[in-house]
Amino acid sequence: MPKLKTHSGTKDRVKITKKGKLLTEHSMTSHFLEKKSKSRKRKLSKSNSVIGKNKKSIRLRLGI
Repeated sequence: MPKLKTHSGTKDRVKITKKGKLLTEHSMTSHFLEKKSKSRKRKLSKSNSVIGKNKKSIRLRLGI
């Protein structure tokens, strides 16, 4: 069976940590920032860990 190619879009959007966690960026951070509070923007700037069934599907796309 041939090797699976990694999904390029997923590869660009997901970072894998040393322990194998998957990190992504939050959405809603590019525009309409005036109406969002400082604390909300601060929370959105931090990376988001992927859990549940999403983690399984992303790992399959990355070929892990």
